[in-house]
Amino acid sequence: MTFDLMMIRSMMLLGLIKCAASGLDKVGGKHGWDQNVNYTDWASHQHFYVGDWLYFVFDKHYYNVLEVNQTNYEQCIDSDFISNITRGGRDVFHLTQARPYYFISSGGYCFHGMKLAINVEQPLPASPAPSSSDKTNASPPQIDKHLIIPVFASSTLVWMFLFAQAT
Repeated sequence: MTFDLMMIRSMMLLGLIKCAASGLDKVGGKHGWDQNVNYTDWASHQHFYVGDWLYFVFDKHYYNVLEVNQTNYEQCIDSDFISNITRGGRDVFHLTQARPYYFISSGGYCFHGMKLAINVEQPLPASPAPSSSDKTNASPPQIDKHLIIPVFASSTLVWMFLFAQAT
């Protein structure tokens, strides 16, 4: 592997690490963006923070994703949307502000459950390390979606450099 190719791969991986610091949430989980999925239930098990991304996976020949206001969300009105985020059926939406967000699919599919309301929060500040007196009662550290990918990506970067040196 040439040095230039190794540097290009390294820069790409570093870019991935930066992007991965935020969460990427596939809307609807394994079901994606489709009819007859309970998005209210799905969203109730998620936490959304400023900087996260929503990943909508759907058949672009049938469905779309529109950001709407609360009234249009509640009444499934698709004519006066804020933005159409549909590009190709594998679409992402960046959550840039702490506020409620509302999404629907037009063409009557909203009435079949293709609607999502989420509340985006500011990221939680890092908690200080417990004092020595607190360590006996301290709970084990928690790992969330914002840490798993950067740790994996950085270990991949180290492995890549070691492998390149060996060849």
